[in-house]
Amino acid sequence: MAAQSTTAPALPLPEATPTFTAPAAWRAIDFISDLHLAAYTPRTFDAWAAHLSHTRADAVFILGDLFEVWIGDDLAESDFETRVVAVLKAASQQRTIAFMAGNRDFLVGDALLESLGVMRLQDPTLLVAFGQQALVSHGDALCLGDTAYQRYRSVVRRAGVQRAFLALPRSWRRGIGQRARKYRDSPRLAQERRYVDVDADAAQGWLQDAGAPVLVHGHTHAPASHALAAGAVRHVLSDWDLERDAAPRAEVLRWTASGFARIAPETADPARPA
Repeated sequence: MAAQSTTAPALPLPEATPTFTAPAAWRAIDFISDLHLAAYTPRTFDAWAAHLSHTRADAVFILGDLFEVWIGDDLAESDFETRVVAVLKAASQQRTIAFMAGNRDFLVGDALLESLGVMRLQDPTLLVAFGQQALVSHGDALCLGDTAYQRYRSVVRRAGVQRAFLALPRSWRRGIGQRARKYRDSPRLAQERRYVDVDADAAQGWLQDAGAPVLVHGHTHAPASHALAAGAVRHVLSDWDLERDAAPRAEVLRWTASGFARIAPETADPARPA
């Protein structure tokens, strides 16, 4: 799916966009996003946990929507979520794990990430590694053609709205989250939003502002690599869904000094070639 171009106003790169410079000793960085982990996705969870444990990369950058829904950090006390945070904590003791908020899990708090040893990534962030630069984002802010979602995003990302939501009883928040998920996943809404992709002009503008030739993002569930103007490239991450036997999806984008490559998740198999 090629990037769409709209007549929407230009979207400048946020002035506070941070830069992260990878240690010189790093040899590989893995990017994943849109796993949508939940209690009813055991195969996807197992593949993700195995990759975080066995990847040969120095770091794994999770670019949003690790969770299907996150209604507050007290959710980490629940059974399935406890297993997820345990995997994150164990993996962060082996390699750098970084987390960027997506549209499903933007309520993950700094205190929780710090307790797990997970690095917070702002959206977007400029990465410098292997003598190269890449801009990383979840990608939803660039989908300017999805006007209904952009209105929703502008409201729920407000600090006051988030404080009010998190003050609600957990049962209320869980119910709201379940209803929101059913609405987002409804066939009608999926049909309406199926062709909404990032705005080509906005993506190109971000790269020009950042002085980077590569954009890496998720959100759209349309994994591909697209050529942009002036030799720039947009790498779209795969969503993960291993629950269906007919069309399983799980892919990692690995960045090394040789460039970017799409690989299957790592496993514990010692005979698997690097």
